[in-house]
Amino acid sequence: MLAAAVTPIPSWWQAIILGFIQGITEFLPISSIAHLRILPTFLGWPDFGVSFSAVIQLGSLAALLWYFRRDMVQVGQGFVLAVRKRQWQSLPARVMLGILVGTVPILVAGALVKVIFGSPPRGLPVIAGALIGVGLLLGWAERVGRRQRGMEALRVSDGFWVGCAQAFALIPGVSRSGATLVGGLLIGLERAAAARFSFLLGIPALLIAGLEEFFTEIELTPDSLSSVLWGTISAFIFSYLAIDFLLKYLQRHSTGIFIIYRLVLGVVLLIGWGFGYWR
Repeated sequence: MLAAAVTPIPSWWQAIILGFIQGITEFLPISSIAHLRILPTFLGWPDFGVSFSAVIQLGSLAALLWYFRRDMVQVGQGFVLAVRKRQWQSLPARVMLGILVGTVPILVAGALVKVIFGSPPRGLPVIAGALIGVGLLLGWAERVGRRQRGMEALRVSDGFWVGCAQAFALIPGVSRSGATLVGGLLIGLERAAAARFSFLLGIPALLIAGLEEFFTEIELTPDSLSSVLWGTISAFIFSYLAIDFLLKYLQRHSTGIFIIYRLVLGVVLLIGWGFGYWR
């Protein structure tokens, strides 16, 4: 009987670099999973697997909670008040219900992927195709989206549709931020509002994925705990900076720079894979 393959654990300095990549790419629409898969390939490192990536996402989650701490307190308090007074059309109630409804699709999709495939395919052709495909979709959404509604006009049904888009982020290279931005733009949200709701919607998804992988997939040893700690701290710092950058950037700019980046990177990966440089 063949022994099960052991997923390697990054060193502390590799974990910091991976946390940096996780942090700056988790909330930009360019796919953190893709870059965490691509970087080790370029540097000649082994594939550290989806589990380590999912665990250090807890650093990104912590940055998200800290950045939106006031928003979450207001939404939480407003939702409790809305439940007591049955004011379901209040903004806090719509935001909270939108987050809850929008989390269902990725939970269902994640469970199906786990049962059918075990884990999503992480091959470079898949990542390249997803980078290019979502880049084109984002460009199309920029072109046809009306971008007339801000957060104050958010509907509960918006949560479901953006949540359906988020479920596609299980495919490496799609990008949770990229998919939800496409969904938000197509239903008429302004860019900044689509990004803001995307961040809030990501809280349950990041929490569930990170905790599940931490307790079920990562073998807890002194080395692995040290790597996870360094990677998570690094991810926290750079995630916070990325959130602040993107929200301010999208108030005045389109997603064009990210579309170009996705297309160029996807084509480069396909060419490199086709000539056998990367596998």
